[in-house]
Amino acid sequence: MSAASSRSIVSEFIDYPAGDLVCEAYVAHDGATARPRPGVVLAHAWDGQNGSMRAHAEQFAAQGRVAFALDLYGKGVRGEETGDNTRLMTPLLQDRGLLRDRLAAGIAAARQHPLLDPDNLVVIGWCFGGLCALDAARSALPGVRGVVSIHGVLRPPGLADLPRISAKILVLHGWEDPVAPPEDVLALARELTAAGADWQLHAYGHAMHAFTFPGAQMPERGLQYDPNAARRASLAIEAFLAEVLGPVVPA
Repeated sequence: MSAASSRSIVSEFIDYPAGDLVCEAYVAHDGATARPRPGVVLAHAWDGQNGSMRAHAEQFAAQGRVAFALDLYGKGVRGEETGDNTRLMTPLLQDRGLLRDRLAAGIAAARQHPLLDPDNLVVIGWCFGGLCALDAARSALPGVRGVVSIHGVLRPPGLADLPRISAKILVLHGWEDPVAPPEDVLALARELTAAGADWQLHAYGHAMHAFTFPGAQMPERGLQYDPNAARRASLAIEAFLAEVLGPVVPA
């Protein structure tokens, strides 16, 4: 276990099984261990559980929440944060049943962590991870009370016999995102309504894919950081967590 002294954050890596894989979660919290707390489960973008995802975990920890960053690729399997990671993501996009199993394994591991209340979790994901967050709601995974998809892929999994959706859903979307064109947005709205979900959608005008990542600077490919959309998304996430999990209680 290591401590991030500048922000008084305690962090640790935890191995957990997912089928034949050994995966490696990253957990961050503020050091308070008196009782289990509601927490956030973070689903990474296509590059895997890299530094930016661990930084997100530490930011939530600094706010007083416990963050559990998933590993959907397997221990040691990481891409490049600004590179092309299609080879890592595509197998899970092509087999959404396998993706559901990986998500279920990671969330089950989070629920076993002694600092996390197993029945009070919100899954938050970026890009590919936004799809993962939505699939966690679609699959009614235990303990998941809400999910947040941030500039995520929106296409449905195409799996049979999906249950009604009980988790609350927040979708944060850049309207100029080529990964999720307007027809996908409308299809998601119809899907979530038919599934009985409590859902909300925030669409940010002129924002492109990856609008919360400062390193996204390729507007010719539809990837561009947008500080206004990022700020608004951060406020929306904070309000959603307070609604679903309740306010942070001082240790």
